[in-house]
Amino acid sequence: MSNIKDTKDIKQGSQNKLNLVKKSKTVKKSIKADYSAEDLIFALDIGTRTVVGIVGYYEKEIFKVIAAEVVEHQSRAMLDGQIHDILKVAEVITEVKNKLEKTLGITLTSVAIAAAGRVLKTSQVKLEYDVDPDTEISEEIVGGMEVDAVQNAQEKLDTELEDEKTVFYCVGYSVVNYFLNGYVISSLVGHKGKKIGVEVLATFLPRVVVDSLYTVMDKVGLKVHSLTLEPIAAISVTIPKDLRLLNLVLVDIGAGTSDIAVTQSGSVVAYGMVPIAGDEITEKIAHEYLVDFNTAEKIKIDISSGVETLKFKDILGKNIEISNKHALSMLDSTIDYLASNISEKILEFNKKAPNAVFLIGGGSQIPGLTSKIANYLGIHEDRVAVRGRDVIHNIKTKLKKLSGPEAITPLGIAMMAYIQQGQDFLSVTLNGEKVRLLNSKKLSVADALILVGYNPEMLIARTGKSLSFTLNGKQMYVRGDYGVAAEIYVNDSVASIDTLLKIGDKINVIPAKNGENARRCIADYVKNPDPIIIHLNGEAITLSPSAAINGRTCDISENIKENDVVSIYETITLKDLVKEFALDIEEKELLVNGRNKSLDYILQNNDDIRYNEIYTEIENNSLVQHNYVNDEMITSQKQISETNSDADKSSNDREFFVTVNGERVVLKEYKSYIFVDIFSYINFDLSTPKGNIVLKLNGKAANFTDKIQRGDNIEIYWESKG
Repeated sequence: MSNIKDTKDIKQGSQNKLNLVKKSKTVKKSIKADYSAEDLIFALDIGTRTVVGIVGYYEKEIFKVIAAEVVEHQSRAMLDGQIHDILKVAEVITEVKNKLEKTLGITLTSVAIAAAGRVLKTSQVKLEYDVDPDTEISEEIVGGMEVDAVQNAQEKLDTELEDEKTVFYCVGYSVVNYFLNGYVISSLVGHKGKKIGVEVLATFLPRVVVDSLYTVMDKVGLKVHSLTLEPIAAISVTIPKDLRLLNLVLVDIGAGTSDIAVTQSGSVVAYGMVPIAGDEITEKIAHEYLVDFNTAEKIKIDISSGVETLKFKDILGKNIEISNKHALSMLDSTIDYLASNISEKILEFNKKAPNAVFLIGGGSQIPGLTSKIANYLGIHEDRVAVRGRDVIHNIKTKLKKLSGPEAITPLGIAMMAYIQQGQDFLSVTLNGEKVRLLNSKKLSVADALILVGYNPEMLIARTGKSLSFTLNGKQMYVRGDYGVAAEIYVNDSVASIDTLLKIGDKINVIPAKNGENARRCIADYVKNPDPIIIHLNGEAITLSPSAAINGRTCDISENIKENDVVSIYETITLKDLVKEFALDIEEKELLVNGRNKSLDYILQNNDDIRYNEIYTEIENNSLVQHNYVNDEMITSQKQISETNSDADKSSNDREFFVTVNGERVVLKEYKSYIFVDIFSYINFDLSTPKGNIVLKLNGKAANFTDKIQRGDNIEIYWESKG
């Protein structure tokens, strides 16, 4: 969005008091003693049909109007509230200014003006965001989301109006709805969920409108010391602050357009415009009764005033007389059309029927309009009312020119000039940069951020992405780090995006820091990442962890990615060692550093592990068992029967023996053997096959890798192929 740059017209915007008039060197008329020239406020309402100028002053919170002038445009210099012919508009303003100066005997040098509400543009946008379901939603998160939505609304508007080549900037926005997990909710703060959203209605003003207003004022010798928006000015005098908490609608029915403003929660939250208004009625009268536009306008005024018999001359020179009732009957469909369009726009922007509707402007006096609007909105007829000057309690004037609803806006402009104290723009600094905001409403830090296009991503602290994977068959979930929220300071005090601003405030925003994404590598889950060396029966063995990701062998330093399947292989305990090396511990003994240890023992570097056979022998008709405990041989003895003693005495040595083809074969070492080891102890030629070799172990077919035990009966021979 573009900032409105300083212009030559605004040199005294920071003064605390309005200096709207100066004494002329030649004072034609003395000023009354109860006010001074410096206290006077000059306000202009530059409309499509007329220019209204008023001058007054404040006394004890009462605005007293001492002069007013109304001058009609002689040509179509204004269209839909926007200046099209600067010179023609300047001529009319000069005429108003001169008449007021003549009445008051002073020279007017400064003026309060308003930009037309009908030139505002609106853009509605809905955005949704994924959030951490375990993180509480803060005001900063919601505020950053709103700023992001408004900037999206700006982009949407720029796209829609690309052909117009008009620069717009945001003058306000309202939240239509908040969403939590897809459902509408009144407030998001404090809740938790997976998805949040916001729908905003943003309002934009074309810069060319402001520029053209300043240009005209420069040509007539007036300095702009207060600029507001017409709907804001009108609401300031028709709807008191204590009523703005209600959902109210103000409709200013002018000549070419009907402007709509909506109040809620203490401020103006939405604007709308219907491109039909009083001129629609005037044109219908002109076509129906064959009269020129000015005559039709007078007939419309007479109808609204309740004149029973309408007398006029048509373009053919005929004198016409019709009743008011006849004219209203003829206009019924046109009035209905106007009412339906206004009601449709109200419902479009308000999403529901409001508490009440106030009508102002010259077109609001059309008979039957209020009841038709009430009918279309579905509310009681007495909740749609025309507001005139009489409802403004803090204004005093004896001027009859300012008695009807058409006087509301110029009076509001004058009052807003007093309220704003000469500040049409509110100047603040944001991170050292000067920012100028149109002083059309209560302005907050969010308005300044939106105006400079501050990146909303820098306001919302996002939690880092989580990591989900499978480790050795178990589902693992690692949460990302929490982010650090943005810090906002106004004049070095802690603030938020909702903090209201004053002239000269210094805003400092420290961007949010997003949390780091969850990161893990395989080594984070390895119990003993450093290799150790153990000695198994004297042989040095290095035990190192190994790993695989999705079936692929990898280094333990490799990072784990989302949905990876991770396997880690480690030999940590004695039980792991038994499993890895397939040690048979039923008939053998494991000693660690000469001592018995449980299978849960955690292996240490340089452990000496002995895997010993538990063997027995027959001594004196007893079964004797030998094993080692703590480096000492322990012998246990058990008496056996006589029948078994002779057979067992053949085993009275400690050697490992088996029977091969009927002969006793003693193996050299006392350790574990498999079938193929036997060929090292017998004379059996395998180099010259003589048929199919037959291997039998204890009478059953065997394989070369079958484990053999002490005393086994082994058969090995060739079986003829024939």
